[in-house]
Amino acid sequence: MPLGRLNHIGIATPSIERSLELYRTMFGAEPHGPPFDLQAQGVRVCLVDMPNSQIELIEPLGSDSPVVRFLEKNPAGGQHHVCFEVPEIHAARAELGAKGARVLGEPRIGAHGTPVFFVHPKDMGGVLVEIMESPRA
Repeated sequence: MPLGRLNHIGIATPSIERSLELYRTMFGAEPHGPPFDLQAQGVRVCLVDMPNSQIELIEPLGSDSPVVRFLEKNPAGGQHHVCFEVPEIHAARAELGAKGARVLGEPRIGAHGTPVFFVHPKDMGGVLVEIMESPRA
């Protein structure tokens, strides 16, 4: 399975609004659209376009959000994950699992409307990796 294109970098934040203001001030960046809730993953999301990728700002929706633990260790927020595209999500999951990677859960629909899964950071050099099926044009 070849590594696909970098789709986005996930940034955990205690406040999407404050993070958006930071990216506006520092880089003139604007959101792709308004923030939206991704209930299934327990996060509020806002995508920020870059010329070659996106930043995915993620804020916890409640105390049971997986992002809460990250923000407890990193109160100001920070890089949460990187996301790479693959042509077929189930084949990628099977191949990574066969190579010994700890896949975290079954594929589910992510913020871009396509199936995703995560690979444990201990199996990816300390980085939480999201694998995303390439959007169909």
